[in-house]
Amino acid sequence: MNSLRLAALSAALCCLFALPARADLNVVTTLPDLAALTKSVGGDHTTVTTLALPTQDPHFVDAKPNLALALNKADLLVVDGLDLEIGWLPTLQIGARNSKIQTGNPGYLDASRFVKVLEVPTAKVDRSQGDVHPGGNPHYLHDPRAALSVARGIEARLAQLDPKNASAYQANLDKFSAELEKARADWEKRLAALRGVPVISYHKTTAYLGDWLGFDTIAYLEPKPGIPPTPSHVAEVLTLGKQKKARLVVQEEYYPDSTSKLVASRIPAGLVILPSGADFRGGETYIQREERLVKKLEQGLAAPQGG
Repeated sequence: MNSLRLAALSAALCCLFALPARADLNVVTTLPDLAALTKSVGGDHTTVTTLALPTQDPHFVDAKPNLALALNKADLLVVDGLDLEIGWLPTLQIGARNSKIQTGNPGYLDASRFVKVLEVPTAKVDRSQGDVHPGGNPHYLHDPRAALSVARGIEARLAQLDPKNASAYQANLDKFSAELEKARADWEKRLAALRGVPVISYHKTTAYLGDWLGFDTIAYLEPKPGIPPTPSHVAEVLTLGKQKKARLVVQEEYYPDSTSKLVASRIPAGLVILPSGADFRGGETYIQREERLVKKLEQGLAAPQGG
């Protein structure tokens, strides 16, 4: 009997020690790209969860109870900011019943504070102008320069919340920074032909991408931000695109692509469906996601052009 008890105890101890150690910080991010950046910096010392999927329009995410539950257990919430998540995140914060991640507390981090914000309105905005963000354009994560600034901000907050692992966070950041800068130099070389190229975009998601790569967005398929394309507006865009010899029609993958396909075929121009975010749940890193984006742009430039 004693031998059986000893064997059972030994088996139980083996199972206990086989369990993975709990990460030091539980981090929740609103967007997959933010999750990928956080994991690159946090490494094994963080458990990272994203609320939105890369296939979802981040303006419109269902505030489901399971998302509030994820926030309930979070030590840190990282948000894109600039009112991108204004339609759904506040409800989840209230439902989470977690004081750590409420706006203004150390467990809340607005990543937009680390980037140079573009398209900040100089006059008062209202809903008649469409989905205009009063704090500026929130779609900065396509630009790797902005992503690196965000990663630095995340590292500083992780070190503040978990100082015993600060050296590990700094080492992870240094490694990520070196890898991203090497990749960025390659991307810029491969996409040098985009400079000055006229581009049509579906939504104002390409501002930072254009600022980085130097292409010229001449029109948007939405008549106003967040307002679906209308036949009359699409006709105007098509005329302009032919006049200026637009080379690309670009949109995020979560938008309907029928209008973009039509315009691209009529000009003709290359159609580029941008990856909207890292497949974080599938293990994709930020650099891998950005490589996908660069390949899509390369393929678009290689497509037959109008005469």
